[in-house]
Amino acid sequence: MESGHGAHIAAVQQRQREPAIAIVWTDHIAALSRGEAMAAYGVLGAIVGSFLGAALIRLPRGEPIVAGRSHCDGCGRTLGPLDLVPVVSFLILRGRCRTCGVRIDPWQFAAELGGAAVGAAVAAVARDGATLGLGLALGWQLLLLGLLDLRHLWLPDRLVLVLAASGAAFAVAAGLHDPLLLSGPLLGAAVGFAILWLPARLYRAWRGIEGLGAGDAKLLGAIGIWLGPLGVVETLLGGSMVGLAAAAGLALAGRRPNARTALPLGSCLALASFAVYLLQN
Repeated sequence: MESGHGAHIAAVQQRQREPAIAIVWTDHIAALSRGEAMAAYGVLGAIVGSFLGAALIRLPRGEPIVAGRSHCDGCGRTLGPLDLVPVVSFLILRGRCRTCGVRIDPWQFAAELGGAAVGAAVAAVARDGATLGLGLALGWQLLLLGLLDLRHLWLPDRLVLVLAASGAAFAVAAGLHDPLLLSGPLLGAAVGFAILWLPARLYRAWRGIEGLGAGDAKLLGAIGIWLGPLGVVETLLGGSMVGLAAAAGLALAGRRPNARTALPLGSCLALASFAVYLLQN
């Protein structure tokens, strides 16, 4: 009887140490079956993906993400609620504006599907509110960065900084209870940045050309804050495998890559790091 009472006290104390939002998420997960959670967060992810798709299209143009209502790029018509249902509207309209017939940017659809996939995947493995919240925050940020690099070979410094800052904020929150927990994110950031920055500098000194974008090293450094040094190594290995698979696909399609072929390493790292996070949890 005493051992049961002690376990109850320990559980209460642990709960008191958790952030309030984590408690809410934990209770919410407990009330849902795994399938229901995946469906719910898949829908939420599609909604978030709709916003990420707008960012993907507007950021390279220098347009504000949230200012102004969504409109058709062809006829300028302001889109109504029926045009903006994530995934569903694109499928019903067959990817075209219902007024002028201009094709809707397929990257918007890709972002919505990606957001849904992130939400469902995180809900599938989340064991508590903390891992759910962390996974969603990490996955949706990586999705936007990965799509930007895939489409534009561009990793905006400000978005990489947000990824690093959010990871650091979660690390500091955990470090308040155990300062030793801060060593992993700090070492991960250093290893992640150096492991790509140093070879890039050496390659430039040797060949006189850029062999690796500066954004890739910054991205892996930010990922290191989230995943730690071991996660950095796993991400680099996984990203390399994704890159090799992409290069093989290009070769099979008759577009054999060479030393000057630009491949979106950031996209490969984003995909691999999200997979590493899911496997870690």
